[in-house]
Amino acid sequence: MNLPAIKAIYKFEMARTGRTLLQSIVSPVISTSLYFVVFGAAIGARITEIEGVPYGAFIVPGLIMLMLLTQSVANASFGIYFPRFTGTIFELLSAPISYLEIVIGYVGAAATKSIILGLIILATAWLFVPIRIAHPFWMVTFLVLTAATFSLLGFIIGVWADGFEKLQLVPLLIITPLTFLGGTFYSISVLPPIWQKVTLLNPVVYLISGFRWSFFEIADVSPGVSLAMIGLFLAICLALVAWIFRTGYRLKS
Repeated sequence: MNLPAIKAIYKFEMARTGRTLLQSIVSPVISTSLYFVVFGAAIGARITEIEGVPYGAFIVPGLIMLMLLTQSVANASFGIYFPRFTGTIFELLSAPISYLEIVIGYVGAAATKSIILGLIILATAWLFVPIRIAHPFWMVTFLVLTAATFSLLGFIIGVWADGFEKLQLVPLLIITPLTFLGGTFYSISVLPPIWQKVTLLNPVVYLISGFRWSFFEIADVSPGVSLAMIGLFLAICLALVAWIFRTGYRLKS
């Protein structure tokens, strides 16, 4: 394992966050805080509790997941797309570093940024509502696994995209709508039975449900099922990344 090479990629990507602090850290925190204030104040005035949890606290795990999914994808996709756009990817591919080490460097940095953002938003939410974390270990586990999985997805999107427009296509048209419809601001138990079954086809439901369970011990689906779904998605993303490097898809052209 070429640890100096991984460290170099990781430090370069993390340094980019420092150079774009307003865009990378401040902007997501402010936008998520606005979601919290608007939805917590507007809807919370009408819905006091959901399954015994104050509505303002209930939406916190969902908001953290909303940010985590979108920022993980955005950070990783731009991180690998920019070297392709400038042509420096060829220097990386010709260097004495394996494909695994390249992925660890880029995905590790993207996941780290998202985890830091998630913790900042969690700390910010504590200023508005009292929050308890029933299972801190599982909270961190869901946080890390989700960040790593969607950073891998972002890496795949960054390789697939042939323009800056496509970098935004999947996050805006797929991930964000699925997150809003995945129980970010509500429990799917309030939906009619037929729509509960339809909603279970949304993979984001399992991520939000498992993460919310680690806070309040309430969930729309079993935490074990949530972990299994994250593991399945992680395996699919790993298989796609392995195929990309094995075939050189959009990397060597």
